[in-house]
Amino acid sequence: MTMMNPVAARRKSGIAGLYVSALERLNMLPLSLVQLVSRLAVAHVFWQSSQSKLASWPATVQLFTLEYRLPVIDPGVAAGLATTAELSGSILIFLGLFSRLATLMLLGVISAIQFLVYPQNWPDHLLWTAPLLLILTRGAGVVSLDYVASRLFLRER
Repeated sequence: MTMMNPVAARRKSGIAGLYVSALERLNMLPLSLVQLVSRLAVAHVFWQSSQSKLASWPATVQLFTLEYRLPVIDPGVAAGLATTAELSGSILIFLGLFSRLATLMLLGVISAIQFLVYPQNWPDHLLWTAPLLLILTRGAGVVSLDYVASRLFLRER
């Protein structure tokens, strides 16, 4: 009696078979690669934003004063907080260090932009939020300092 692979027994031919085969190959893609690409994409967006703010600080403060008009908070303080969050958040996400904390910081920036400054730009905000939610819920992945630190701490126990 021969043993049959149950998956092979149910293989489909034609387009359905090609589709199933493609899905099986995609399932082999490591989650850590998706996490790394997500981190790099988000880090780039917020790094660029922080650099444009730092390039001309007076213009940044003026932008927060005249266009963003955040309630309750002084424009100079808001500009400093936003720039600090974007700069430190992008560096931490890039390195994969304290990734979940950095993710919360950047989600806070996105929330402020969405609800207080540019509510009509929700498609862009969703594009930034999606990879951040992946990092928040699944971590930074194997290619990160968070992973290295977790291995060191587990080894010490």
